[in-house]
Amino acid sequence: MCKFKLYLYMSGETPPSVVSAYNLSALLDKEIKGKYSLEVINVLDDPQRAQEDNILATPTLVRASPLPEKRVVGDLSDKEKVLTALGLTAEKENSQNTSLPYGDNT
Repeated sequence: MCKFKLYLYMSGETPPSVVSAYNLSALLDKEIKGKYSLEVINVLDDPQRAQEDNILATPTLVRASPLPEKRVVGDLSDKEKVLTALGLTAEKENSQNTSLPYGDNT
C-alpha cells in the first residue's frame, strides 16, 4: 500500500540533483520503506510538465498525496525539514507515544 505519492523534479544529472536523489532514497528507505511511490521527472526532458506543475527550481520534491500537497526545494539534506514536509514527524511521534489518553500511566 502506497501511503505517499511523491515526485522528484530534477535537472538532469547535475550534482544537486544527484545529491537530492541519493538523500531522498536513503531517507525514504529508512523512514517509510514500502509505503510510497516515487516518480523522478527530469525537467530537461519534460519542460512542459515542469511548467504545468509550477516547478520553479530544481531539485524539488512534491508530496502529491496525502493532501495537502507539500514541496521541498533543495538537496534534501535537511532530514527534519523533509520529514516535516512529508508529514512524518507527527506520525513518528504518535507511534512512539505509548501513554494512555486518560489517567495515570503507572
